[in-house]
Amino acid sequence: MKITKQNILNALKTITVPGEGRNMVESGAVKNVVTFADDVIVDITIKNPTLQARKKTEVEILKAIHEQVYQKAQVKVNISVDAPVKPAANEIKGKSIPGIQNIVAIASGKGGVGKSTVTANLAVSLSKMGFKVGILDADIYGPSMPIMFDVEMEKPLSVTVDGKSKMKPVESYGIKILSIGFFTKPDQAVVWRGPMAAKALNQMIFDAAWGELDFLLLDLPPGTGDIHLSIMQSLPITGAVVVSTPQNVALADAKKGVAMFQQDSINVPVLGIIENMAYFTPEELPDNKYYIFGKEGAKHLAEDLQVPLLGEIPLVQSIREAGDIGRPAALQTATVLEKAFETITRNVVQEVVNRNENLPEPEAIKITTMAGCSAVKK
Repeated sequence: MKITKQNILNALKTITVPGEGRNMVESGAVKNVVTFADDVIVDITIKNPTLQARKKTEVEILKAIHEQVYQKAQVKVNISVDAPVKPAANEIKGKSIPGIQNIVAIASGKGGVGKSTVTANLAVSLSKMGFKVGILDADIYGPSMPIMFDVEMEKPLSVTVDGKSKMKPVESYGIKILSIGFFTKPDQAVVWRGPMAAKALNQMIFDAAWGELDFLLLDLPPGTGDIHLSIMQSLPITGAVVVSTPQNVALADAKKGVAMFQQDSINVPVLGIIENMAYFTPEELPDNKYYIFGKEGAKHLAEDLQVPLLGEIPLVQSIREAGDIGRPAALQTATVLEKAFETITRNVVQEVVNRNENLPEPEAIKITTMAGCSAVKK
Protein backbone atom coordinates (compact mmCIF):
# COMPACT_ATOMS: atom_id res chain seq x y z
CA MET A 1 0.00 0.00 0.00
CA LYS A 2 1.21 3.48 -0.84
CA ILE A 3 2.36 5.65 2.06
CA THR A 4 -0.04 8.60 2.28
CA LYS A 5 -1.26 10.64 5.19
CA GLN A 6 -4.77 9.23 4.83
CA ASN A 7 -3.53 5.65 4.81
CA ILE A 8 -1.55 6.30 7.96
CA LEU A 9 -4.62 7.85 9.64
CA ASN A 10 -6.72 4.84 8.62
CA ALA A 11 -4.16 2.55 10.26
CA LEU A 12 -4.14 4.65 13.46
CA LYS A 13 -7.93 4.41 13.63
CA THR A 14 -7.51 0.73 14.46
CA ILE A 15 -5.75 1.61 17.74
CA THR A 16 -8.03 2.27 20.70
CA VAL A 17 -7.02 4.81 23.32
CA PRO A 18 -7.05 3.09 26.75
CA GLY A 19 -9.86 4.29 28.97
CA GLU A 20 -11.64 6.31 26.28
CA GLY A 21 -13.25 3.69 24.07
CA ARG A 22 -12.33 5.66 20.95
CA ASN A 23 -9.52 5.32 18.44
CA MET A 24 -6.52 7.63 18.36
CA VAL A 25 -7.81 9.77 15.54
CA GLU A 26 -11.36 10.28 16.86
CA SER A 27 -10.10 11.06 20.37
CA GLY A 28 -7.81 13.78 19.08
CA ALA A 29 -4.69 12.03 20.35
CA VAL A 30 -3.10 12.21 16.90
CA LYS A 31 -1.88 15.78 16.48
CA ASN A 32 -0.07 15.50 13.16
CA VAL A 33 1.09 13.04 10.51
CA VAL A 34 3.87 13.82 8.04
CA THR A 35 4.89 11.51 5.15
CA PHE A 36 7.85 11.81 2.76
CA ALA A 37 8.85 8.88 0.57
CA ASP A 38 9.30 5.97 3.03
CA ASP A 39 9.47 8.21 6.10
CA VAL A 40 6.54 8.70 8.45
CA ILE A 41 6.38 11.06 11.43
CA VAL A 42 3.49 10.77 13.90
CA ASP A 43 2.92 13.37 16.64
CA ILE A 44 0.65 12.07 19.38
CA THR A 45 -0.46 13.17 22.83
CA ILE A 46 -1.51 10.77 25.58
CA LYS A 47 -2.79 11.33 29.11
CA ASN A 48 -0.96 8.49 30.83
CA PRO A 49 2.50 9.77 31.87
CA THR A 50 4.05 6.37 32.65
CA LEU A 51 6.97 5.03 30.63
CA GLN A 52 5.04 1.78 30.09
CA ALA A 53 2.11 3.64 28.49
CA ARG A 54 4.41 5.61 26.18
CA LYS A 55 6.26 2.48 25.07
CA LYS A 56 3.06 0.54 24.46
CA THR A 57 1.62 3.37 22.37
CA GLU A 58 4.77 3.57 20.25
CA VAL A 59 4.80 -0.19 19.64
CA GLU A 60 1.13 -0.24 18.61
CA ILE A 61 1.64 2.62 16.15
CA LEU A 62 4.67 0.96 14.56
CA LYS A 63 2.83 -2.35 14.28
CA ALA A 64 -0.29 -0.81 12.70
CA ILE A 65 1.67 1.13 10.09
CA HIS A 66 4.01 -1.74 9.19
CA GLU A 67 1.16 -4.28 8.91
CA GLN A 68 -1.47 -2.11 7.23
CA VAL A 69 0.50 0.42 5.15
CA TYR A 70 4.10 -0.47 4.40
CA GLN A 71 6.31 -3.01 6.15
CA LYS A 72 9.57 -1.13 5.51
CA ALA A 73 8.31 2.33 6.44
CA GLN A 74 10.72 4.39 8.57
CA VAL A 75 8.42 5.51 11.37
CA LYS A 76 9.24 8.07 14.04
CA VAL A 77 6.72 8.53 16.86
CA ASN A 78 6.81 11.75 18.93
CA ILE A 79 4.84 11.26 22.12
CA SER A 80 3.91 14.09 24.51
CA VAL A 81 1.97 13.75 27.75
CA ASP A 82 -1.04 15.86 28.63
CA ALA A 83 -1.66 14.65 32.18
CA PRO A 84 -3.41 16.80 34.82
CA VAL A 85 -0.92 18.23 37.30
CA LYS A 86 -1.42 16.71 40.72
CA PRO A 87 -0.23 18.50 43.84
CA ALA A 88 2.47 16.77 45.83
CA ALA A 89 1.12 14.62 48.62
CA ASN A 90 2.92 16.68 51.24
CA GLU A 91 1.89 20.05 49.86
CA ILE A 92 -0.28 22.16 52.13
CA LYS A 93 -2.86 24.33 50.46
CA GLY A 94 -3.68 27.54 52.25
CA LYS A 95 -7.10 29.09 52.56
CA SER A 96 -8.42 32.41 53.70
CA ILE A 97 -10.50 32.94 56.82
CA PRO A 98 -13.91 34.48 56.10
CA GLY A 99 -14.31 37.86 57.76
CA ILE A 100 -10.60 38.62 58.18
CA GLN A 101 -9.42 41.39 55.90
CA ASN A 102 -5.66 41.53 56.55
CA ILE A 103 -3.21 39.11 58.14
CA VAL A 104 0.06 40.68 59.29
CA ALA A 105 2.94 38.56 60.56
CA ILE A 106 5.19 40.09 63.23
CA ALA A 107 8.61 38.42 63.11
CA SER A 108 12.13 38.78 64.41
CA GLY A 109 15.41 37.22 63.41
CA LYS A 110 16.27 36.43 67.01
CA GLY A 111 14.63 36.29 70.43
CA GLY A 112 14.68 39.03 73.03
CA VAL A 113 14.16 41.99 70.72
CA GLY A 114 10.60 42.73 71.90
CA LYS A 115 8.57 41.17 69.08
CA SER A 116 5.67 40.17 71.34
CA THR A 117 5.70 43.58 73.04
CA VAL A 118 5.46 45.23 69.64
CA THR A 119 2.63 42.88 68.59
CA ALA A 120 0.58 43.59 71.73
CA ASN A 121 0.97 47.35 71.50
CA LEU A 122 0.41 47.45 67.76
CA ALA A 123 -2.86 45.58 68.31
CA VAL A 124 -3.94 48.05 71.00
CA SER A 125 -3.04 51.05 68.84
CA LEU A 126 -4.99 49.63 65.91
CA SER A 127 -7.98 49.07 68.19
CA LYS A 128 -7.77 52.66 69.47
CA MET A 129 -7.93 53.82 65.85
CA GLY A 130 -11.21 51.96 65.40
CA PHE A 131 -10.05 48.74 63.77
CA LYS A 132 -11.26 45.30 64.79
CA VAL A 133 -8.16 43.35 65.79
CA GLY A 134 -7.17 39.81 66.74
CA ILE A 135 -3.88 38.22 67.78
CA LEU A 136 -2.81 34.66 67.10
CA ASP A 137 0.06 33.85 69.45
CA ALA A 138 1.99 31.56 67.12
CA ASP A 139 5.05 31.47 69.39
CA ILE A 140 4.26 27.88 70.36
CA TYR A 141 7.28 27.34 72.59
CA GLY A 142 7.18 30.71 74.34
CA PRO A 143 3.63 32.11 74.33
CA SER A 144 3.45 35.46 76.10
CA MET A 145 0.16 37.10 75.04
CA PRO A 146 -1.82 35.72 78.03
CA ILE A 147 0.60 37.52 80.37
CA MET A 148 0.76 40.73 78.35
CA PHE A 149 -3.04 41.03 78.30
CA ASP A 150 -3.59 39.79 81.88
CA VAL A 151 -5.64 36.76 80.82
CA GLU A 152 -3.40 33.94 82.04
CA MET A 153 -6.25 32.16 83.81
CA GLU A 154 -8.74 32.49 80.96
CA LYS A 155 -9.80 29.64 78.69
CA PRO A 156 -11.42 29.90 75.24
CA LEU A 157 -15.07 28.88 75.32
CA SER A 158 -16.81 26.64 72.81
CA VAL A 159 -19.45 28.24 70.59
CA THR A 160 -21.52 26.89 67.73
CA VAL A 161 -21.14 28.62 64.38
CA ASP A 162 -23.14 27.34 61.39
CA GLY A 163 -23.67 24.05 63.18
CA LYS A 164 -19.97 23.56 63.94
CA SER A 165 -18.23 23.81 67.29
CA LYS A 166 -15.64 26.59 67.34
CA MET A 167 -13.24 28.14 69.85
CA LYS A 168 -14.21 31.61 70.97
CA PRO A 169 -11.06 33.76 71.35
CA VAL A 170 -10.40 35.36 74.71
CA GLU A 171 -10.99 39.13 74.64
CA SER A 172 -8.97 41.75 76.49
CA TYR A 173 -8.96 45.52 75.90
CA GLY A 174 -11.04 44.90 72.78
CA ILE A 175 -8.51 42.47 71.26
CA LYS A 176 -9.43 38.87 70.39
CA ILE A 177 -6.62 36.51 71.42
CA LEU A 178 -5.79 32.85 70.94
CA SER A 179 -2.61 31.33 72.32
CA ILE A 180 -1.26 27.89 73.12
CA GLY A 181 -0.71 29.41 76.56
CA PHE A 182 -4.43 29.08 77.23
CA PHE A 183 -4.16 25.30 76.94
CA THR A 184 -1.04 24.65 79.04
CA LYS A 185 -0.11 25.24 82.65
CA PRO A 186 2.16 28.22 83.40
CA ASP A 187 5.05 25.94 84.39
CA GLN A 188 4.46 23.39 81.61
CA ALA A 189 6.96 23.26 78.75
CA VAL A 190 5.63 22.61 75.26
CA VAL A 191 7.82 19.82 73.90
CA TRP A 192 6.43 19.17 70.43
CA ARG A 193 7.88 18.27 67.09
CA GLY A 194 7.11 20.46 64.10
CA PRO A 195 4.04 18.55 62.80
CA MET A 196 2.37 18.62 66.24
CA ALA A 197 2.97 22.36 66.57
CA ALA A 198 1.65 22.96 63.05
CA LYS A 199 -1.51 20.97 63.82
CA ALA A 200 -2.13 23.00 66.99
CA LEU A 201 -1.72 26.24 65.06
CA ASN A 202 -4.10 25.11 62.33
CA GLN A 203 -6.73 24.37 64.96
CA MET A 204 -6.37 27.82 66.49
CA ILE A 205 -6.54 29.38 63.04
CA PHE A 206 -9.38 27.51 61.36
CA ASP A 207 -11.37 26.12 64.30
CA ALA A 208 -11.79 29.54 65.90
CA ALA A 209 -14.72 31.94 65.74
CA TRP A 210 -12.71 35.05 64.89
CA GLY A 211 -15.69 36.92 63.51
CA GLU A 212 -15.11 40.13 61.56
CA LEU A 213 -11.54 41.45 61.84
CA ASP A 214 -9.73 44.22 60.01
CA PHE A 215 -6.38 42.86 61.20
CA LEU A 216 -5.20 39.50 62.49
CA LEU A 217 -1.70 39.87 63.89
CA LEU A 218 0.48 36.77 64.01
CA ASP A 219 3.09 36.78 66.77
CA LEU A 220 5.62 34.42 65.17
CA PRO A 221 8.41 32.59 67.00
CA PRO A 222 11.89 34.14 66.75
CA GLY A 223 14.15 33.02 63.95
CA THR A 224 13.25 31.33 60.67
CA GLY A 225 11.97 27.80 60.85
CA ASP A 226 9.28 25.18 60.52
CA ILE A 227 6.52 27.14 62.29
CA HIS A 228 7.02 30.08 59.94
CA LEU A 229 6.64 27.87 56.87
CA SER A 230 3.59 26.12 58.32
CA ILE A 231 1.89 29.47 58.96
CA MET A 232 2.68 30.81 55.50
CA GLN A 233 1.51 27.58 53.90
CA SER A 234 -1.76 27.74 55.82
CA LEU A 235 -2.67 31.41 55.44
CA PRO A 236 -2.52 34.15 52.81
CA ILE A 237 -0.27 36.65 54.61
CA THR A 238 -0.90 40.27 53.65
CA GLY A 239 2.55 41.33 54.76
CA ALA A 240 5.26 40.95 57.38
CA VAL A 241 6.80 43.31 59.91
CA VAL A 242 10.30 42.55 61.21
CA VAL A 243 11.35 43.75 64.68
CA SER A 244 14.98 44.38 65.59
CA THR A 245 17.17 46.24 68.05
CA PRO A 246 20.03 48.53 66.93
CA GLN A 247 23.04 46.32 67.70
CA ASN A 248 24.81 44.48 64.90
CA VAL A 249 24.09 40.95 66.16
CA ALA A 250 20.34 41.65 66.11
CA LEU A 251 20.48 43.41 62.75
CA ALA A 252 22.26 40.44 61.19
CA ASP A 253 19.42 38.16 62.26
CA ALA A 254 16.78 40.70 61.21
CA LYS A 255 18.34 40.72 57.76
CA LYS A 256 17.84 36.94 57.60
CA GLY A 257 14.22 37.41 58.67
CA VAL A 258 13.59 39.85 55.83
CA ALA A 259 15.38 37.53 53.40
CA MET A 260 13.12 34.64 54.43
CA PHE A 261 9.97 36.53 53.43
CA GLN A 262 11.56 37.78 50.20
CA GLN A 263 12.57 34.34 48.91
CA ASP A 264 11.07 33.56 45.50
CA SER A 265 9.30 30.49 46.91
CA ILE A 266 7.71 32.55 49.73
CA ASN A 267 7.40 36.13 48.41
CA VAL A 268 5.51 37.69 51.32
CA PRO A 269 5.70 41.50 51.13
CA VAL A 270 7.78 43.03 53.91
CA LEU A 271 5.83 46.04 55.18
CA GLY A 272 8.85 47.36 57.04
CA ILE A 273 11.22 47.17 60.00
CA ILE A 274 10.57 48.41 63.55
CA GLU A 275 13.52 49.32 65.75
CA ASN A 276 12.86 48.50 69.39
CA MET A 277 15.07 49.75 72.25
CA ALA A 278 16.24 52.45 69.86
CA TYR A 279 17.45 54.68 72.67
CA PHE A 280 17.14 55.02 76.45
CA THR A 281 15.16 57.89 77.90
CA PRO A 282 15.15 58.27 81.70
CA GLU A 283 11.82 59.21 83.23
CA GLU A 284 13.35 62.24 84.94
CA LEU A 285 14.97 63.40 81.67
CA PRO A 286 12.30 62.78 79.02
CA ASP A 287 14.09 64.88 76.39
CA ASN A 288 17.38 62.99 76.64
CA LYS A 289 18.27 60.08 74.38
CA TYR A 290 21.06 57.63 75.14
CA TYR A 291 21.87 55.22 72.32
CA ILE A 292 23.16 52.39 74.49
CA PHE A 293 22.66 49.65 71.86
CA GLY A 294 23.85 51.69 68.88
CA LYS A 295 22.26 54.41 66.80
CA GLU A 296 19.97 54.06 63.77
CA GLY A 297 21.01 50.49 63.03
CA ALA A 298 17.54 49.47 61.79
CA LYS A 299 17.31 52.65 59.73
CA HIS A 300 20.48 51.77 57.85
CA LEU A 301 19.34 48.16 57.45
CA ALA A 302 16.00 49.30 56.04
CA GLU A 303 17.80 51.53 53.56
CA ASP A 304 20.12 48.70 52.51
CA LEU A 305 17.22 46.27 52.03
CA GLN A 306 14.98 48.93 50.45
CA VAL A 307 12.11 48.40 52.88
CA PRO A 308 10.40 51.07 55.00
CA LEU A 309 11.51 51.93 58.53
CA LEU A 310 8.17 51.94 60.34
CA GLY A 311 9.42 53.66 63.48
CA GLU A 312 11.53 53.58 66.62
CA ILE A 313 10.50 52.56 70.13
CA PRO A 314 12.49 53.97 73.06
CA LEU A 315 13.75 51.86 75.94
CA VAL A 316 11.53 53.10 78.76
CA GLN A 317 11.00 51.37 82.10
CA SER A 318 7.24 51.69 81.88
CA ILE A 319 7.03 49.51 78.76
CA ARG A 320 8.47 46.57 80.71
CA GLU A 321 6.21 47.28 83.70
CA ALA A 322 3.15 47.50 81.45
CA GLY A 323 3.90 44.12 79.90
CA ASP A 324 4.46 42.49 83.28
CA ILE A 325 1.14 43.67 84.73
CA GLY A 326 -0.81 42.80 81.59
CA ARG A 327 -1.70 46.30 80.47
CA PRO A 328 0.07 47.20 77.19
CA ALA A 329 1.87 50.55 77.26
CA ALA A 330 -0.06 51.85 74.24
CA LEU A 331 -3.15 52.06 76.49
CA GLN A 332 -1.49 54.92 78.34
CA THR A 333 -2.23 58.44 77.17
CA ALA A 334 0.02 61.41 76.59
CA THR A 335 3.24 59.41 76.90
CA VAL A 336 6.27 59.03 74.67
CA LEU A 337 5.34 55.36 74.18
CA GLU A 338 1.79 56.11 73.07
CA LYS A 339 3.17 58.57 70.52
CA ALA A 340 5.77 56.10 69.29
CA PHE A 341 3.27 53.27 68.83
CA GLU A 342 0.72 55.59 67.22
CA THR A 343 3.31 56.65 64.63
CA ILE A 344 4.34 53.06 63.95
CA THR A 345 0.74 51.90 63.68
CA ARG A 346 -0.16 54.62 61.19
CA ASN A 347 2.85 53.65 59.11
CA VAL A 348 1.86 49.97 59.20
CA VAL A 349 -1.69 50.80 58.10
CA GLN A 350 -0.36 52.96 55.26
CA GLU A 351 1.97 50.21 54.10
CA VAL A 352 -0.92 47.72 54.15
CA VAL A 353 -3.01 50.12 52.06
CA ASN A 354 -0.11 50.56 49.61
CA ARG A 355 0.41 46.81 49.43
CA ASN A 356 -3.27 46.08 48.77
CA GLU A 357 -3.52 48.77 46.11
CA ASN A 358 -0.38 47.82 44.20
CA LEU A 359 0.03 44.06 44.59
CA PRO A 360 -2.19 41.03 43.85
CA GLU A 361 -4.29 39.50 46.60
CA PRO A 362 -2.18 37.50 49.05
CA GLU A 363 -2.01 33.74 48.67
CA ALA A 364 -0.69 31.02 50.91
CA ILE A 365 2.67 29.79 49.69
CA LYS A 366 3.06 26.30 48.26
CA ILE A 367 6.22 24.63 49.49
CA THR A 368 6.81 20.92 49.63
CA THR A 369 9.46 19.10 51.58
CA MET A 370 11.09 18.55 48.26
CA ALA A 371 12.12 21.62 47.40
CA GLY A 372 -13.37 47.60 60.32
CA CYS A 373 -11.80 50.11 57.86
CA SER A 374 -12.95 50.32 54.26
CA ALA A 375 -9.58 51.76 53.26
CA VAL A 376 -7.76 48.54 54.10
CA LYS A 377 -8.85 45.63 51.95
CA LYS A 378 -7.28 42.60 50.34
